[in-house]
Amino acid sequence: MKAVALLSSGIDSPVAIYLMLRKGVEVVPVHFRQDSIKEEKVHELWEVLSKYGKLDELITVDFAEEHVPVFKRLKELKKERWTCVFCKWLMLRRACRIGHEVGASAIITGDSLGQVASQTLDNLLIISSASDLPVLRPLIGLDKEEIVQIAKEIGTFEISAREEPSCPFTPRYPIVRGSPGEFERIRGLL
Repeated sequence: MKAVALLSSGIDSPVAIYLMLRKGVEVVPVHFRQDSIKEEKVHELWEVLSKYGKLDELITVDFAEEHVPVFKRLKELKKERWTCVFCKWLMLRRACRIGHEVGASAIITGDSLGQVASQTLDNLLIISSASDLPVLRPLIGLDKEEIVQIAKEIGTFEISAREEPSCPFTPRYPIVRGSPGEFERIRGLL
């Protein structure tokens, strides 16, 4: 089986990829480039992960291409609280398109239930609507300590833990219990 995986510079997504590689899944990693520091870390993470299974070449997508216009429009609409949900939805939609192009059967994410605003059950329901491919979430029931422990064991933690710029688009109070109806209403205004 082949799957497209969202790969960030953080702790979670490399662990999710590792767990799926261990299951024999061929992984096509996709990174949404925000800055050179995160991109450099992602390349290092790719190197480490490539030891654990069939990891294809990294596909890098320009984050600004689709995301920034949507974020600007959300600001105009005074709906900035939805930024994280739209961000992840856009990533998943793009990963799904890439998945169809490369013959993938699924999408892999590093989501762990409730860790951040885009990972509440309500918001995961909305985000999942971006893909017609199944979304595999191997970390969904793990807590942060369990994920960190695996990251340390596989050699990705030190890379992911290095300082990097925070996302400049994260709202002060992100929506945590988004409604699919409201999401679709806002999406219709973009």
